[in-house]
Amino acid sequence: MADTRDFLLEIGCEEMPSAPLMKAQEQLGKLIGKGLDDAGLAHGAVKTLSTPRRLAVIVDDCATATEEIHEVIRGPKAQIAFDANGNPTKAAEGFARKNKTTADALVRRVEPDGNEYVFAERTQASISAIKLLSTLCEQTIGAIQWPNYRSQRWGSEHQTFVRPIRWICAILGSEIIPVHYADVTSSNTTRGHRVLGRGKRTVFGPSSYEQVLEDAYVLGEKRRAEVIRAEIARLEADRGGAHVDTPKGVFDEVVNLCEWPTVVVGTFDEEFLAVPHEIIVEAMLKHQRYFPIYAPDGSLTREFVIVSNANPAVNDTVRAGNERVVRPRLDDAKFFYDEDLKVGLNAFRERLSQVVFQKKLGTVLQKSDRMEILAREVALEATADETIAADAARAAHLAKADLVSQAVVEFTSQQGVMGGYYAKAQGENDVVAQAIAQHYRPRFAGDVLPDSVVGKSVAIADKLDTICGMFAIDEPPTGSADPFAVRRSAIGVIAMLRTMPSVHLNALIELALISFANQGIKFDADAVAEKIVAFFSGRLSAIARESGAEPDTIKAVADTGICDPVAFLGRVEALDRARRSQRELFDDLATAYARASHLADATLGIDVDETVLGAAERSLLTAVDEGSAAVQKAITDGELDLAIASLAALREPIDRFFEDVLIMDEDLDVRNNRLRLLNRFEHAFAGVANIGAMAKKR
Repeated sequence: MADTRDFLLEIGCEEMPSAPLMKAQEQLGKLIGKGLDDAGLAHGAVKTLSTPRRLAVIVDDCATATEEIHEVIRGPKAQIAFDANGNPTKAAEGFARKNKTTADALVRRVEPDGNEYVFAERTQASISAIKLLSTLCEQTIGAIQWPNYRSQRWGSEHQTFVRPIRWICAILGSEIIPVHYADVTSSNTTRGHRVLGRGKRTVFGPSSYEQVLEDAYVLGEKRRAEVIRAEIARLEADRGGAHVDTPKGVFDEVVNLCEWPTVVVGTFDEEFLAVPHEIIVEAMLKHQRYFPIYAPDGSLTREFVIVSNANPAVNDTVRAGNERVVRPRLDDAKFFYDEDLKVGLNAFRERLSQVVFQKKLGTVLQKSDRMEILAREVALEATADETIAADAARAAHLAKADLVSQAVVEFTSQQGVMGGYYAKAQGENDVVAQAIAQHYRPRFAGDVLPDSVVGKSVAIADKLDTICGMFAIDEPPTGSADPFAVRRSAIGVIAMLRTMPSVHLNALIELALISFANQGIKFDADAVAEKIVAFFSGRLSAIARESGAEPDTIKAVADTGICDPVAFLGRVEALDRARRSQRELFDDLATAYARASHLADATLGIDVDETVLGAAERSLLTAVDEGSAAVQKAITDGELDLAIASLAALREPIDRFFEDVLIMDEDLDVRNNRLRLLNRFEHAFAGVANIGAMAKKR
């Protein structure tokens, strides 16, 4: 086996964009690992490291050469490969060509089975790792992709990288790997921090690389994150349990903006605390990458965290400079807010007539009108309280108005939130203002829901209007496109309706479609409603599968057309629980139901002539009527387990019916009466589950 040494490749360049740096680092590790495997170089762990000025990969125990390979491949029998005169046949020539040799070089040998065969022998010489790694490094540098970032050229050559490459450190053990990319040639040197560790530093081996960097005031991304987190934790403790807000995306970006991080605390003027904290915080996070500090009681403080890449000796200068820079940002936020207050939501709402929601569905103002109708209905179904319904309608009326405000145009993620502030400022009650602020919730799976019934009513109206509108114009989400986030909206509607069991989704879908029809949009309301119900049923089925329900149990409920989340998921859970505890009973009941469903004729109705019934028929009729009444009462009372138990009680009478009764009697009247009885039996399950879907497949 070949000797092994550690391998290092470092690509040093001008400061790279921070956002895609982690993806580039991931690519580097995969490209090198695959390249080593493809080249046949054995190796150990592959570890990567990045800073704003470098991408590096360290490979443990990389072989110094490939293994020499000697192959012996058996071909056809000798009598087939050569003719009587010993000349090679086409079989021999083809076999030789396939194995990159000649027919004359084939070896003849008798195998243990007594037959003589021809063999191709070939040796693949060992190849030095230095040669292979040289090619691999050059190919890897050019293969790293930077989506949304245009690569640059420098010097006199045409090769590109996201930023000009200034040095390449490539070594196997202590030996330099010759790498040339653009006008840069590799060496065994790296470079330290621009200010604290200027100049070249020799790397005597990959194992010492990280220590060389640290001595030159450069830390890898994991160490930088640890240092920043530790300093932030110390600041929080020093302030008696304060909280520094570090959203992951911004934190990762800040980590990739420095090589030797120093945490500095700055302050802004107290006047900005009178501005809604959401836009103050976003101005700091979005534009300056500062982390706001909240007091233990949750209120925003004047302090913020700066992560500096400068010499810690100049922290005071860094602090002063950043405090000077942040003021105009916060001034802008304050100006937008103050100017918006002069206009008010009512005036903003009128401007929505100039904002297109979707070209076929009209303007945002029209959407607002539709939401108002829907939100009121949701609130009424949820509470039957006219005051709450009026608040829901009012909140929906104003919910989209802030979209044209200056603050939201600048800070788009604060839509709704700013509307809540403006609503409060113009005298709307707290419930309405809160509902406006929260009506975009939940924004993703697992997000918090609006706090109040009014807030949920407006949020449901907003999301359901979008869903129904996209289906009405026949532009539902596809596998590759969902520009209006219809799937996410459906998940949000389901999450909220699970807390509002008295609200019926089918009725809301119908009401939403009426609003679109009144707007002049042409569509087949029944067909579109059916598609929307199926869409929600699909989302609910996925939720039920994630909870562990059996697929055919889910299908049994989905086949009924139920799309109210509480009813759908509750029935799946109850049916699945009952089935697991009484597997044989439900298997038999499902088989009987499937048989009844196959024979039943819906056109005959369910009115049975009791005067001509036999004992088994009468027993089934009594059981069905009693069971139907019990099922309906149980559903009304919300006792789904009792409803399922009432259906399970029908197994014995239906089994007896099938055993004792000839359904397809020659007398047509008798036959039809028995079919009506089966219709009645099947009808008892309507709205609960298609039990036949649970029948064993034979």
